Amino acid sequence: MSESSLSSRHRSKRARSAKAGARKGGDKRERILRAAVKVFARSGFYAARVSEVAKAAGVADGTIYLYFKSKDELLVSLFEDRVEKLLAYMREELPKQGTAPEKLRRVIELQLGLLEGERDLAEVITIILRQSTKLMKEYAAPKFTSYLDAIARVVADGQKSGDFRDDISPHLVARATFGALDGIALTWALGKAEQGALRRAAVQLADVMLRGLAPK
Repeated sequence: MSESSLSSRHRSKRARSAKAGARKGGDKRERILRAAVKVFARSGFYAARVSEVAKAAGVADGTIYLYFKSKDELLVSLFEDRVEKLLAYMREELPKQGTAPEKLRRVIELQLGLLEGERDLAEVITIILRQSTKLMKEYAAPKFTSYLDAIARVVADGQKSGDFRDDISPHLVARATFGALDGIALTWALGKAEQGALRRAAVQLADVMLRGLAPK
């Protein structure tokens, strides 16, 4: 076997090892996030200890700090991770919808759909995170703004196409949409968290929003 072939094989082996390491690291981070949701929902954010999260995730206490600088950062990361997934779904799903009303309806379905069956997550995002406005302002605001901007673009496009009335601020609609979705998720998490309730609520909320946005 030639020297160049051996070198190529070594490079390929290193690349596969690097990819495997990245996947393993990503899996561990995701495991920590899932464990944090359960611990924060059970104990409350302020009473929860990092050691509890580590135990629930099946990792050493110090491992947490390899991925998150503090418990505060872990909490914010839960919110940011959820927003990032929502934005990714929107980038994938919205181009498949033909009209602005269909796109706005899909936004509502996606956000509530992500929480279906995730009562602990809904509780952490809607109740626990809002207890610390300082964290939201300092760290989570950029991701949240990106999310509102994405909804506002859907509304603005609908106004240009004539599907939506043009006398309402797109960002106002975006904030109102988020507020309604947040309120629905909050009452669902605090109540019986009935299976399928969020999907039904998504249909009804979309109907209300779209009627309000219909051209006069």
